[in-house]
Amino acid sequence: NVVASGQNNVAENANDQPQPRPNYWSVIKTLAIRMIFIYFVASMFRRSTPPQETVTSDGKMLPVAKPSSNVFDKFTVMDMYVYISEQEEFADFKNEDALFWSKTGLIYGDWTEGPTNDGTFEKSGLIQVSEAVQNNGSLYIHVYFVKEGYSPDPVDRASKTYSKKFTVHKSRRLNKFKKRKFHKTVNLLTGQTEVHPDLIQKENASTFEILSHWHPNLTINLLDDHSPWIIGSVPQPLDEYIEFIPASNKYYPVLYFNDYWNLNQEHMPINDTTKVLNFTLTYSPMSLFKWQLYAAQGMRNKWVNMLGTEASEEDDDQDSLKMAFLETSPYLLGITIVVSILHSVFEFLAFKNDIQFWKSRKSLEGLSVRSVFFNVIQSLIVLLYIIDNETNTVVKISVFIGLCIEIWKINKVVNAQLDRENKILGVIPRLKFTEKSTYTESHTKQYDILAFRYLSWLLYPLLAFYAVYSLVYQEHKGWYSWVLSMLYGFLLTFGFIMMTPQLFINYKLKSVAHLPWRMLTYKALNTFIDDIFAFVIRMPTLYRLGCLRDDVIFFIYLYQRYIYSVDPRRVNEFGTSQEMLDSNGAVVTDGGDKSVKAITESGDDATTTTEDIADKTDDIEEVTNNKGEENGSVNKSLDEKKKD
Repeated sequence: NVVASGQNNVAENANDQPQPRPNYWSVIKTLAIRMIFIYFVASMFRRSTPPQETVTSDGKMLPVAKPSSNVFDKFTVMDMYVYISEQEEFADFKNEDALFWSKTGLIYGDWTEGPTNDGTFEKSGLIQVSEAVQNNGSLYIHVYFVKEGYSPDPVDRASKTYSKKFTVHKSRRLNKFKKRKFHKTVNLLTGQTEVHPDLIQKENASTFEILSHWHPNLTINLLDDHSPWIIGSVPQPLDEYIEFIPASNKYYPVLYFNDYWNLNQEHMPINDTTKVLNFTLTYSPMSLFKWQLYAAQGMRNKWVNMLGTEASEEDDDQDSLKMAFLETSPYLLGITIVVSILHSVFEFLAFKNDIQFWKSRKSLEGLSVRSVFFNVIQSLIVLLYIIDNETNTVVKISVFIGLCIEIWKINKVVNAQLDRENKILGVIPRLKFTEKSTYTESHTKQYDILAFRYLSWLLYPLLAFYAVYSLVYQEHKGWYSWVLSMLYGFLLTFGFIMMTPQLFINYKLKSVAHLPWRMLTYKALNTFIDDIFAFVIRMPTLYRLGCLRDDVIFFIYLYQRYIYSVDPRRVNEFGTSQEMLDSNGAVVTDGGDKSVKAITESGDDATTTTEDIADKTDDIEEVTNNKGEENGSVNKSLDEKKKD
């Protein structure tokens, strides 16, 4: 009990380290990559090309390799021997302490054996830990399958109870070496930390240490396969597992160590307090299709390592995916996969329509310019925060691109130019911003300033309280990290407040016609998808509340769209409004006694003469000259609404 308690304390303190917020999209991305690898592996397996005749340097034709068969026929009776030793090359067969499990009378390919009638057997036991293993030594498992009555020990060759041809052997290291990073954060006021002393970095020491870890479960799968494999024609990665017997058309059955469902968080460190290790070993047969799926995962892991991803990051992503499989209903998981594909489509459409909206936007009436500048500051804080916390490079690139887009929007909401007369330090031209006329001449600027004034009454006190809370109760690497983490946490907690200025402007203008509704709709659909992931995948409560707040804001947008009907007196970018158009498409002045027919009309008036076109052109010019008077009428109506 004392040993187990010491191990649990170390594990619990290791889990107390600050973990990054799980990203549901990385989980779905991992799942998609796995499915792609499985597809390619299955495709290569179906399209395996038969071997062709080869010609040697002296012109001789080598015979074509013939299909091979399994050295063990179906329902062959076998014996299994499992040894656990510190030797990588095992030879101590006479040591009874090394023999962990001896199972005789196994029938190859029988799926009805065992207590549960599915061909599965299980063995649990305790392993004594030597001093070498306690000090980052290695522990190996050696598994042998032989014909019934045969021995796995080559020494028994003389007694004819050993046959190399009918001996299947495979070994692997049981313990796993993992990085454990030291705790770098302290309370800036007291200089103390609440983590275990073993997790505190020593002076002039590395930022991490390599520790041996142990997982108490492992599964041995013996592949039930009698395919006619041909040497040189086995597709990857299956060719790494199938071993052909030289000078014969036989191959050994695949012996596969399956630890896919061993979660990274279930590993426990091995140290000087570890005297014994619990170990449960399971044997079960495996089909060819299922083995292909597991082999594809191994191939994917090699590709990930080639891309330079840290093992700890990869393990965390795999844990999230496995937990989703283990804790989620298959039907809900299937729906989640389909919805994730829709999420990608909506995300792309939202990005596309956002760019198109700001690229073609000529008027800023009804849009909050200050919110655009705040989005730039927010994106910059997020980028600096993830750089300070050593986040994945792909995430850094994604956030940097988002920051560039927000900076690009600045030129769309203000006029940016270089002031070469008033230079900084007399050398660097000063960047000068001037507001666009469509923003200053409308009521939007007035409402935007008023909205941020009301917002500051709530925002600044919350920021002050959160800064004090973060400084007193949280740990940080330094003052710079405290500023970044405090601002990032504040944005994550109260960032929805910054969505309210646009709601306030909509309320004052009694209109939502100026909003990019396509982009908002796609983002809202993605928000609803976020809600699904937030409850399917294990995530912090704060993140789930963040998804809920976005839903509330969008429903307020929808409510405003419902109550603010179309204003027939609103002037569009062509200087006309709905009141100025009669039912036939004619432009009507305020007096109602003058009208101009549109150039393109239906019916008998479709054919026009040169004089008609000239008259219509004069009338259109007259309407254009009255544009200022009509705009004044619209502004007057807005003032009346404001008084109401």
